[in-house]
Amino acid sequence: MLYWTIVCLVVAIIAGVLGFGGIAGAATEFAKILFFIFIVLLVISLIANVVRGRGPKV
Repeated sequence: MLYWTIVCLVVAIIAGVLGFGGIAGAATEFAKILFFIFIVLLVISLIANVVRGRGPKV
C-alpha cells in the first residue's frame, strides 16, 4: 500500500510540473487517503501483535 502511495505522489508531481492541476490535485488526495489507510492498518497490526504477546520479528 505504501508503494501505491508513492506512485500516486510521483504522478501528482509529474502532472503538476506539466501543468495538469486537476489531475495533480486528485492524485495528491488519493495518495493522502492511501497513506492514512496504511498508517491505520500499521497501528492495528502493532496493537494486535502486542495483545497476542508477540513482539515484532527482527
